[in-house]
Amino acid sequence: MWSSQKVTWRCTSWWVNSTSCIQSRITVPKASKKTRQAAVQTAVDLDDEELYLNRELSWVAFNRRVLEEAADQSHPLLERLKFLSIFGTNLDEFFMIRVAGLKEQIYSGVTELSSDGMSPSEQLKEIRAQLLPLLQWQGEIYNKTVVPALEKEGIVIHDFTELTSEERSEYERDFVDNIMPVLTPLALDPGHPFPRLLNRSLNIAFVLDDDVNGQKETKIAVLQLPSALPRLVKLVRGSGHHYVLLDDIIRAHAGILFPGFAFRESHVFRVTRDADVEIAEDEANDLITAVAEGIRQRRWGTDPVRLEVGPDVPRFLRDFLVKSLDLEPYDVYPTDIPLNLQDFLQLMSLDKRKLKDPPLVSRSLPEFMPDGVNVFDVLKDGDLMVHHPFDSFTNSVVKFLKAAAADQQVLAIKITLYRAGGSSPVIDALREAALNGKNVTAFVELKARFDEENNIAWARALEQSGVHVVYGVLGLKTHCKVCLVIRKEGRNVLTYAHVGTGNYNLSTSRVYTDIGIFTARQEFERDFVHLFNHLTGYSKHTGWQHLGVAPVNLRSKLIDHIRAEVEHQRAGRPAHIVAKMNALIDQDIIRELYAASMAGVRIDLIIRGVCTLRPGIPGVSETITVRSILDRFLEHSRIYWFANGGSPDCFISSADWMTRNMDRRVEVLFPIYDAKIRNRLWDVLAAYLSDTVKARILQSDGSYVRSDLGENPFRVQQSYLQQARKR
Repeated sequence: MWSSQKVTWRCTSWWVNSTSCIQSRITVPKASKKTRQAAVQTAVDLDDEELYLNRELSWVAFNRRVLEEAADQSHPLLERLKFLSIFGTNLDEFFMIRVAGLKEQIYSGVTELSSDGMSPSEQLKEIRAQLLPLLQWQGEIYNKTVVPALEKEGIVIHDFTELTSEERSEYERDFVDNIMPVLTPLALDPGHPFPRLLNRSLNIAFVLDDDVNGQKETKIAVLQLPSALPRLVKLVRGSGHHYVLLDDIIRAHAGILFPGFAFRESHVFRVTRDADVEIAEDEANDLITAVAEGIRQRRWGTDPVRLEVGPDVPRFLRDFLVKSLDLEPYDVYPTDIPLNLQDFLQLMSLDKRKLKDPPLVSRSLPEFMPDGVNVFDVLKDGDLMVHHPFDSFTNSVVKFLKAAAADQQVLAIKITLYRAGGSSPVIDALREAALNGKNVTAFVELKARFDEENNIAWARALEQSGVHVVYGVLGLKTHCKVCLVIRKEGRNVLTYAHVGTGNYNLSTSRVYTDIGIFTARQEFERDFVHLFNHLTGYSKHTGWQHLGVAPVNLRSKLIDHIRAEVEHQRAGRPAHIVAKMNALIDQDIIRELYAASMAGVRIDLIIRGVCTLRPGIPGVSETITVRSILDRFLEHSRIYWFANGGSPDCFISSADWMTRNMDRRVEVLFPIYDAKIRNRLWDVLAAYLSDTVKARILQSDGSYVRSDLGENPFRVQQSYLQQARKR
C-alpha cells in the first residue's frame, strides 16, 4: 500500500526563473522507487473498466460542487441565489443533451458499455439516485437559508394567500385587464389532445370539477405561461422589494379562467426535451437555413426526457402527465422550490451592492495604454499575455482589433468566431475594418450549441458590411480562437496574431478566466496561413511546424510530450506534467497519463468539470493529483506544462482533453516561446495548485474533498482580483 506526504509547492530553479511563485501545500502520493519499478514491470490492462470514472456521474459531481458554492456563506447573498440558478440551468443542459443521449441509446438497442462498464440504463438509474439528494439539498439551501436571508434584507416573495384583501383586489383587476388576454388555457379531452409544450416552459395543470346532470366529472386543463410576462410581479408595499409570482396570480384566479367549473387544485410543472439537434450538413443546400431550422426544433424540442413537479402534486395528476408525455415514472423529478429558478436572477438588477460581488476591476494592458501607441510596434518588441477577466478584454483584444481596423497598412484580418455573444465590440471592429477597405474574413461557427441564433445574426450583419463570412468545415466544429492581422510594412508583408483559450466575447470575458497571447513572431505565419486555408478552402495540410491542430495532430502531439516526460523520468532528469483544463475524458490520453504515472512521473491536473481518470490507484496513478476550483469566475483557461528535463515546454489551447476536441473539432495547441510568458504561466499554474479555499481534491472513488486550508488559506481568484485592483 502507499501513503501520502505533504509537499511544499515552490518554483525550482531548473525549470523557471521566477520570484513570484506562490507556495502551497498539496497532498501528493508517496511511492517508493521499488514500488514504481514494480508497477511498470507488472502488466496492467489500461482498458480495465475499474480504472475509469463514469463521465455522467463525474458531471453530477461537478454540479454538486456548484451547489456547494450556493451553500457557501462567504459568497454574497444574491450570488448564492445565482449559484442555485446555475445548478438548475446546468441540469437543464445535462438532461437535454446527455440524458437524452442515454435514452436514445436505450430506445435504439445500443448495448455498448461506457468506459467504466455501465450500460445506458444503469447510468440513468445511478444519475437519478445521485440527483434526488442534490435536489433536496437545493431546496433546503433555498428555503431555509437564502429566502429567510433575503427577507431580512427587505426582498420578499409573497404567497398570494398572504396578501391583504385590497392587494388581492388590485391583482384581480390587473389579471383581468393585463394578464388574462395573453393566456391560452387548453382543455384536455378526446377532442383536445395533450398539447406540445415548449421545451423548458413553465406550465400549470388545473384540476376542475364539472357538474353534468348532477354527477361530478373531473376535467384537466393546462396553461403554458407566456414568456412575454415577467415571472416576478412587483407588489407595492412600503419599504423594501416585494413580489408575487406570476404563476401564483394565475392560479389564484382559476375561477375567472374557467367560469362555470368548480376549481379543485392547480400545480406548476415543467418539461425538458431532447435538444441535441443534429444538422445533416452533407444534405443541407444552405447551412445557415439548416441551422436556423435546428434552432426552431430545439425551442420545441423533440421527445420529453424529464418532468419537474412540486412535492404536493397528487398521484393521479402525476401519472396523467407521465402518460401524456410518454415518460416513465423515473423521469419525474420533484422539487420544493419554484421551478425555473433562473427567472429569479431578475433580483440581480436591484441596487443591493452588499448582496453582490464587488464590481470587477480589470487591469488595462499597460503596453497598449499610452495615447497614440502603435500596437504593432509594441508587439515587435515581444509577445504579450493577458489573463481575463483580471486583464481587460476591451483594453487588449478589442483595442488590437480596432487598431487593425483603422491602420492604413493593414491589408487583411482573419478571425474565428465561436461565441461572439450579444452586443459585440469585436463585431463592430470587424465591420469597421471592412468599411475601411480591409479584406476581412470571419469564420463563424454556426453550430456552437445554444449560441446558434446569435451567430446567425452576427454572420448576416458582417456580410452586410462587406465581411467575407465562412460558415463551417464539413463534419467538424471550429472551436479554435485565433485572430490574424496581415500588415504591409515596406516591401514586406508581416503577420500579427492573437491566440486565446476563450471566445471573442465581451460578456464571457468578464465572467470566464481565459488566457490570450499576442505575438508578432513570423515563424508562426505559415502555420496560421495554412490554418485559415484549412478553414476556408480545400486543404489536407499535415506539415504543421509549430501548432498542434485537431483533428490532424493535436492528440499525437500531446501524447508525444507525455511520453517524453517518461523518458526524462527514467533518465533521472526533471519530469513533471501540470495541466489545467475544463474536462478530461479522452481514453487514449488517460492511458498515457497512467503509463507516465507508473513510470514515476509526477502529474498535477487542474480540471474544473468532468474527469474520468481515477487518481491514487496503487501501481497505476499514485503520482497523479486532480483538483477542481469553482469560484466567482468560471475557470475556462487551458494551460499545458511539461518539465521536459529542465527546459520546460508550455502551451495554451482551445481544446480540453476530450475525444470530441481531438477528433470532431478544429482546435489549436499554441506553444509559448517567450520565456517571460512561460514564467508567468507557470506562476498561474502554481497559484491554482496553491488554492486551499476553493479547491476540491478528486479521490479515487470519484468523490471530491476540500483541500486542507493550512496555516495561510489561499483563494486564487481573490488573489488575482486584489492584484488587479492594486495595478
